[in-house]
Amino acid sequence: MVDYALASRVALALASAREDNALLLVNPAFTALTGYAPDDVVGRNCRMLQRDAANAEPRARLREFLTHPRQANVRTPIVNFRKDGTPFVNLLYMSRLKSQDGVHDYILASQFDVSRSQGGLLADYDAALGRTLDRLMPIAEDAGILIEGTLLTIANTAATVAQAKLMLAGLDVDHHG
Repeated sequence: MVDYALASRVALALASAREDNALLLVNPAFTALTGYAPDDVVGRNCRMLQRDAANAEPRARLREFLTHPRQANVRTPIVNFRKDGTPFVNLLYMSRLKSQDGVHDYILASQFDVSRSQGGLLADYDAALGRTLDRLMPIAEDAGILIEGTLLTIANTAATVAQAKLMLAGLDVDHHG
């Protein structure tokens, strides 16, 4: 499963489901998106990508997901910053990984920059994420891990892009006004 995640063209991160949800692995697509190499982020909580952005609503959604083990996944746009300080709106998707004995040991996360995205690009990402999860599921199951939830949680593409553009516009005003 790790080999597939590392080879995926979709930005992926694997975090511990325990304590502060430290990152355990990020793939090259994550590094290309954020500018952060694995050595920069492994062992840290990915909230460091938020820096000083308010993100009140997205943070509330993420807290709800992290504190309610029965919630299988979450998807929300959230303002993040690349290593060089450039802001972007990340469409974050997180899903619990559950061992066959029912223990949630890991969280799989996918990131996609929707800052200035067209609806078609988001639809392509949705399709790529779906294919990635479809390929990961049997590999994970062979290792005794189940990926919880489905892509039925994917929001309306046009609405998601519009929300991301509003978030980015607000961020531009905060930094320039």
